[in-house]
Amino acid sequence: MKLSVLKSFAIILSLLVISACASSPPRSVADICEIFEDRRAWYRAAQDSERRWGIPVAVNMAFIYQESSFQSRARPERNRFLWIFPGSRPSSAFGYAQALDETWEEYEDRSGNGRASRSDFSDAIDFVGWYNANSTRLSRISANDARNLYYAYHEGNGGYQRGTYTDKQWLIDAAARVQSNASRFASQLDRCERELNKNWFQRLIS
Repeated sequence: MKLSVLKSFAIILSLLVISACASSPPRSVADICEIFEDRRAWYRAAQDSERRWGIPVAVNMAFIYQESSFQSRARPERNRFLWIFPGSRPSSAFGYAQALDETWEEYEDRSGNGRASRSDFSDAIDFVGWYNANSTRLSRISANDARNLYYAYHEGNGGYQRGTYTDKQWLIDAAARVQSNASRFASQLDRCERELNKNWFQRLIS
């Protein structure tokens, strides 16, 4: 009986460790090759999103890097009451993609992914691809134009078309970082994509 209990405890502990590792950020978040080498399942999810929605892997990954630094349960910081006491959060943004409640519900309804989770990377990157694909259609933004796609992601396509981002210097700066990161990720991916596409046996003998 004691041996059985110990085995059960060991299994539970292992599952907890695996879960914690899966939800923690990669060791290096600035190099897409290292991210995908560390998280092969993320690479497959990123490829699936690109195939489904037509937005490059590097662009979608740059969005998640900007929004959450690849933290699964990221949220905006709370406002402060009397500069000391924690108050409400400024929005319902949550997860890898910092998706708002209402926008996430729209994604679930329209994408067919009705059981999606904002703290699941594969769902989050599919959401980013879906949103950006809508922006290419509604606002005629190029799939490679990470800067303007980010404006539409943050302001909504209606806000983007009205130019509401033009007087928000912090957003202009953030969009510039997204564009820079997307370009860097694309260059890095060119370097390692062939290796990432190898299966376990090909990697073993190479």
